[in-house]
Amino acid sequence: MIRAKKLLPAARFTGELLLHILFPRTCFACGADLPFRYADPLCPACRGAVRVPGPLICQRCGTVLPSGGAHCARCRGSKGKKFKCKIIRSAWLFGPQSRALIHAFKYSGYAFLADYLGAQMAQRFKELPELAGAQVVVPVPLYPKRQKWRGYNQSELLARAFARKVHLPVESRCLVRVRDTAAQAKLHRQERLDNMSGAFAATADVRGKTVLLIDDVATTGATLEGCAQALREGGAKRVIAYTLAREP
Repeated sequence: MIRAKKLLPAARFTGELLLHILFPRTCFACGADLPFRYADPLCPACRGAVRVPGPLICQRCGTVLPSGGAHCARCRGSKGKKFKCKIIRSAWLFGPQSRALIHAFKYSGYAFLADYLGAQMAQRFKELPELAGAQVVVPVPLYPKRQKWRGYNQSELLARAFARKVHLPVESRCLVRVRDTAAQAKLHRQERLDNMSGAFAATADVRGKTVLLIDDVATTGATLEGCAQALREGGAKRVIAYTLAREP
């Protein structure tokens, strides 16, 4: 019996080593080897390098304000414009480590990352009281042709994983993208706003509800504003937004 106990750690090590050889896992950001049973998709160093927005952020859109202040120039300079999306907050800043995970999730078919990323959003959500009061979670929709090509809507997977953790209902059919918009990456802010204007429509009853929009990355907020406009036209009482990452 004593001999058997002494062999157990060695056998366990051999088993772990075999699993690592057969099913190798590496950090999504730096490529470092990860133990087979290590739960995080980032190594400890890369996970520790992921940053959250704040504490100095625009109180409406959540963009980082290195010099402080209540609002960024865009929100402060738009006093005559009534934003449809009242608040935008994000779990992470968009940096090398978060970008590696998001790009793998969004473009490379690693849909299983939704559970981890949604859990990270849920954890950060507890620290954002300004998002309290949401009654229903709505993912930003993809145009059907693009979703068919990608195989899934990453925002919907995020929304469902997140909502399970915070115990909110998800309504993925109340908002649709009715126009196949141009890629946003190469457009400046006004072009992005024009690109998203009229691109969405509310198709189910959201009257009187506070809607929490979910998306992967917030840049200028044009997509979220386009979604919020459609939801408000559909009768939503209030629209706020929460994304996995925020462009600095």
